[in-house]
Amino acid sequence: MMTREDDGGQSVPNTPGKRSGGDGVTRRRPLRERHVEETVEVAVPVRTAYNQWTQFKTFPRFSTMVRDVEQIRPTVTAWTIGYGPLRHRFAVEIVEQDPDAYLAWRGLEQHPTHQGEVEFRPTESGGTAITVRMLLQPRGAAKVLTRSSRVVGLTVRLVRGELVSFKHFIEGLGQEGGAWRGTIRNGRVQHDTPEPPRSRVAQWPVG
Repeated sequence: MMTREDDGGQSVPNTPGKRSGGDGVTRRRPLRERHVEETVEVAVPVRTAYNQWTQFKTFPRFSTMVRDVEQIRPTVTAWTIGYGPLRHRFAVEIVEQDPDAYLAWRGLEQHPTHQGEVEFRPTESGGTAITVRMLLQPRGAAKVLTRSSRVVGLTVRLVRGELVSFKHFIEGLGQEGGAWRGTIRNGRVQHDTPEPPRSRVAQWPVG
């Protein structure tokens, strides 16, 4: 397990960075700066780890914090997290997704909000290195709190714990329980063939 904590007092970037994929295509990378970076190695191939990660509704099966995940739209999910009787529900949008490689999201909350990314890389042993990076973007009084090393440290421990839980979960399964193999660019699902343009003329039933 590798850990990195960035200084919470650093400025939040106004524009996303860029990253180059293996096919030479330049893609968006939202986190030039981050509060938290955690990596865990799992003993399953990249395809298996990635496929299981995309099954968001299974997160409550291994997570200590996630209570429920609901699909709202193809790229938007609603997450309910909590501990004990406390519950908090918020929406998350997937903004970028490359099968077997990368997934980036942003919270749709206003106070506070966050963004994050997860990368999947093959290891020499045939397993997968999974790296999660998160950047908190709070406003108002919450902005002061996230500059505290205590709050950042708590976030690190939570992310680390969730990654370790995922590791035990997928290694216990040995294979994925499902998969979503689509690609997302700028919050839009990419289709293999472009959809035909919609006619502006009203289509009325005939017969």
